[in-house]
Amino acid sequence: MIELGDVTKTFPNGTRAVDGVSLRVAAGEFVSLLGPSGCGKSTLLRITAGLAPPTSGTVAAPWLNGGRDAGGQLGYVFQQPTLLPWSSVSSNVYLPLRLAGRRRRDAAPLVDAALEMVGLSDFRRARPRELSGGMQMRVSVARALVGQPTALLLDEPFAALDEITRNRIDDDLLKLWTQQRWAAVFVTHSVYEAVYLSTRVLVMSPRPGRIIDEIAIDLPQPRTPAVRGLPRFAELCERVSAALAAGMEATANA
Repeated sequence: MIELGDVTKTFPNGTRAVDGVSLRVAAGEFVSLLGPSGCGKSTLLRITAGLAPPTSGTVAAPWLNGGRDAGGQLGYVFQQPTLLPWSSVSSNVYLPLRLAGRRRRDAAPLVDAALEMVGLSDFRRARPRELSGGMQMRVSVARALVGQPTALLLDEPFAALDEITRNRIDDDLLKLWTQQRWAAVFVTHSVYEAVYLSTRVLVMSPRPGRIIDEIAIDLPQPRTPAVRGLPRFAELCERVSAALAAGMEATANA
């Protein structure tokens, strides 16, 4: 579904954000990009979405090059909720459908379903300022899902939340993925979050970002919070942490 071939991105000031990145994400996969700050994870997400061009390399996805009607609907969850403060929760979720030309009346069932998915049906008339940080991120997820995407890109959406709230939303996101099986590319700094959510973890080096390891996550499906207590979960976290540390050390000694 998503394929990047030898993608490099160099900014006008000469900074090379990513260097020679190749990856494939199949339909129904949940792949996490894990790496230190500034290694180009968010840049790769923007390139994948078509929001920024690569300096060199190839990018293939159904929503690019006019392919949106060929099973290529994309959802994007940003680092911040990016909600319209003057609009209600339901209006914020409706926004992408409005921009696509869908009438509010026709879109209402999709908006209602998206709010139900994230547990916010009772808050449809609330304004963002009336919601907690976790609830605002749920609205952002609902907005990304309202168009019934085949792929979801998530750029560290829960990084600013406390650990309890973050774990709860991770659980809810995993339930939604299990039910709907969109392809997901999830950017995170958290080893534990990456291992818990993913079918594969791609470990990136410091800038310029390169993929230095790929680790299959063979934890049981469907996943539940009990998975976090399994010995295999701890083993995988140790392996991913070691790959991350090795990449940092190799770059420091280069």
